[in-house]
Amino acid sequence: MHLRDKRGFTLIEIMVVIVILALLAALVGPKIIGRSDDAKVTDAKVQIRNLETALKLYKLDNSVFPATEQGLAALVSKPTSGVVPKNYKAEGYLESRKVPQDPWGNDFVYISPGASGDYDLCSMGADSVKGGEGKAADICSGNIQ
Repeated sequence: MHLRDKRGFTLIEIMVVIVILALLAALVGPKIIGRSDDAKVTDAKVQIRNLETALKLYKLDNSVFPATEQGLAALVSKPTSGVVPKNYKAEGYLESRKVPQDPWGNDFVYISPGASGDYDLCSMGADSVKGGEGKAADICSGNIQ
């Protein structure tokens, strides 16, 4: 009878595997974690582009962009104040039938007429405050590449 025939792992084998996994986590973890901010910035840019498309469709049908007071809500339900659109699409202009929030859970800022064109559409970024630099910088329709 040999005890070596029993199947299983020794304590040393398990410890080696744990050390290898810890090293991998230490090397790869920070790179993956840092990318979540980049992904949110990209998501905000995509959402702004989608909202811009909906705004352009709204203008195509109604000859004007929604007023600041009507806001982006005009893309999902027909405004009843200000310039009331005559050719409003019954299903609205956003497929989701609701105005999205930016990736940080805040409302997009919409101003019409805008300082740099027909409208300004912005996410205030990670810090949720106007201005900022780096990953906390505002993301606006006029400065998306």
